[in-house]
Parts: sequence; structure tokens; C-alpha cells
Amino acid sequence: MTKEFDLGALLAERGAERYELHGKYLNHQLPRMLHTIGFDKVYERAEGAHFWDADGNDYLDMLAGFGVMGVGRHHPVVRKALHDVLDAQLADLTRFDCQPLPGLLAEKLLTYSPHLDRVFFGNSGTEAVETALKFARFATGRPRVLYCDHAFHGLTTGSLSVNGEDGFRDGFAPLLPDTAVPLGDLEALERELRKGDVAALIVEPIQGKGVHETPPGYLRAAQELLRRHKALLIADEVQTGLGRTGDFYAYQHEEGVEPDLVCVAKALSGGYVPVGATLGRDWIFKKVYSSMDRVLVHSASFGSNAQAMAAGLAVLSVMEDEQIVANARRTGDRLKSRLAALIDKYELLADVRGRGLMIGIEFGRPKSLKLRSRWTMLQAARKGLFAQMVVVPLLQRHRILTQVSGDHLEVIKLIPPLVVGEPEVDRFVDAFTAVMDDAHSGGGLMWDFSKTLVKQAVANR
Repeated sequence: MTKEFDLGALLAERGAERYELHGKYLNHQLPRMLHTIGFDKVYERAEGAHFWDADGNDYLDMLAGFGVMGVGRHHPVVRKALHDVLDAQLADLTRFDCQPLPGLLAEKLLTYSPHLDRVFFGNSGTEAVETALKFARFATGRPRVLYCDHAFHGLTTGSLSVNGEDGFRDGFAPLLPDTAVPLGDLEALERELRKGDVAALIVEPIQGKGVHETPPGYLRAAQELLRRHKALLIADEVQTGLGRTGDFYAYQHEEGVEPDLVCVAKALSGGYVPVGATLGRDWIFKKVYSSMDRVLVHSASFGSNAQAMAAGLAVLSVMEDEQIVANARRTGDRLKSRLAALIDKYELLADVRGRGLMIGIEFGRPKSLKLRSRWTMLQAARKGLFAQMVVVPLLQRHRILTQVSGDHLEVIKLIPPLVVGEPEVDRFVDAFTAVMDDAHSGGGLMWDFSKTLVKQAVANR
């Protein structure tokens, strides 16, 4: 007789060991980092845009699991879809049949980009990018892929090859043949295209690292250049897609842009099941899968699994029924405008940018002598420490979870669940204002904490 597995009992017995277990068996630097900055919280429950700890304190989530919780945590419609698909006991992943759910999700997903025709389902954003890179190189017969400085497209070898941050690339060479071009620089793009060996340009319509938008008109002009040189445009919408920026896809903010391949992932399953999708033109897919002998030339063992497909269909249904995209646009405009109004008030606040509910808050060198000397001290130790100084009290004092937008960047990125509304905007702005007041007072706990960050930064050199 099979012994019953009691997950609840296991968590009750061993859940308190979470940080010790991670330090012993997983990435040992993660718990160390969390302890250092005071992020070693114990969250017990989550719903919508909020967490709760064991004492019942609620935390506002402005991170959404790096963007995966688009419709909020534990949305009842998505939960029910997952229960239903498990209860259906489908003959999933037989590998030699055609189940209905992948076709239904592909059909629905393609309605949001009607110029595209087919979908490949994988398991992550980086896998969606890998698929696009392979398809572009095979379809064009060319080896080289262009990407933009400071881009982030994933961490597997192919996607790492088009990653614009040296900190991720260092030590993992040799990578694929590739070339970085400055974001928005059409002359640099054309210069590379003239060499005749470029398969594609991959671009985030809004870069996740630093929250930098492509300049107005850039995507359309780049598309025209690429077509003239018989190369492809790949839009990486892994973070920006599915409503994050106030349109279903961020490339849709610019009229006439029709990428040849589009990568999506993260929010597609509501944060429940790993999933990725590469959408593309019919001729590209038919070139890759050119014969029955090539039917498995690109595949994924868990791609198109029933749980991911059911969750994806449920998420798209929720997005339509609850007008998620319109809410992201409306709420994002309110949040951005309220934060932008603070720029003149705080000399440490340099810029507020982004679209929808993808907002970057950048800090910069202050004018007053007292603050400037402290800023200089932080920058000498490690660029990005001031942004970390803001993130920590937002969590510790105001119970709001945010993130620094990238290594050595003085930018905080806000990518909350797309279900947030006016109360969450007000809560964040009030907390951020209080933290800024403290930072500009020249004293207080923030600058005391900076000493800890400086010591840590110096120790890690």
C-alpha cells in the first residue's frame, strides 16, 4: 500500500528551516545576501498584490515575482483552471498525439498579434529567446544576432550571447557570434547590417535593466532597415508583454511595428507553472520544420504541458474579463505622474520613467554639499548602493517589496501585479515620500545603514 504524502505536515515540521536548507543545498549566497540587507523575512501567505507574515502583517508586492504574477497571486480563476485540468486526468505529454489545449492557447494568444501565425511553447523566457535565436538563424541562413547595450534576454548560453551586461557574461565565453549596438542608434544598426551576416536584431521595447524605452520611431525604422537587409526583428516581450506597459505588447505603442518573432513568458501562466512561448511568422516555422524528418528538430519535454496551457488560457480570460490592460495603463499613469511630481522636491531624485506598470525611479548626484559628500562616499564603494538604501527601508519600515533595477544601477524598478489600484498607489507614494524625507534630512537610519552596505561592498571586492 502506498504511503500517503502529507505536504502540510512536512512544511509544519521543516518550514522554519527554510533559510538553512537553502544555504546548505542551493545557492548559498542568496540567504547570505538576504540576511545582510534585512530581507530575510518569513512570508506565510499571499493573495493578489499582498503577502502576510506569521504575525499577520501585510506587505505590498511591487515586484510580482520579477513580473510573473500579472493577475495577482492565487487568482481564483487560474486556481480553478489548474484544479480542473488535474481532475480531468488528461493523457498529457504522450509526445505522439495532438492535445487540444496547446492549440487553443496558441489560437487565443495569436489574436493579440494578428500578423503572426504560429507558436512554439517552451518553459521559460530564456527558452523563448533561445527558440527565437535558433529560428532566426536557421530561417535566414546567417549566424550573427544583434542586440542592444544593457539588454537582458536570459542566462542560458544562447540568450546570454545577446545579454548586454558583462557581469552576467564574464567567465562563460565563448558565446554565439553577436554584436551589441547602442539602443536607438540606427546608424550603428545599419553599419552592422551592411556586413550581410546578420540574422536578426533582438530588442526589448522597454529594457528591464534600468527601464529604458526605445526612442520614439526607433522600432519602426529598425524594422524597415532589417527588412531591407533581409534580417528579422525579434521583440523580447518576456517582461513587457501581457499588459505590463498598458498595451498587450509594448511594441504596440509604436504604430506599424510587426516583429517577425515575439517572445513571451513570465505572466502567461499567472505565476503558477513555468511557461514560455515564441510567436512567429508562418514561413519561419515552415522553414524550420521543413519535413517530417525535422518534426522534432526543436522541441521541449515539458513544452505545451496541460497545466501550463490551462493556466495560460485562464490568464487570458481574466485579462479580458477584468480589463487588466486598461487598469495597468490607468494605474501606471497615476503612479508615474505622482512620482514625477516629486522630482523638483527631492534633489536625490533624478528621473521617473516607463510605461504602464513598469516604472523606473532613478537617483542622481545631489547639489547640496552635505548630501553630495555622502553620495560620493557610496559611489566610491559601489554604484547602486543608494538605490539599495531606499529599497531596504521601503520593506523594513513600510512593508513594501521592491527591487534595484540592475547591478550598479541607481534605479528602482516597479513591476507590481497588474491588479493594483489607487490604494496601492497611495500607499507606495506615501512610503516613498517618507523614505525620501529621511534621506534628505542628512541623518536617520538610512545613512546609518549605508555604513553596513559600504562595508559589505568593500569586503566583496
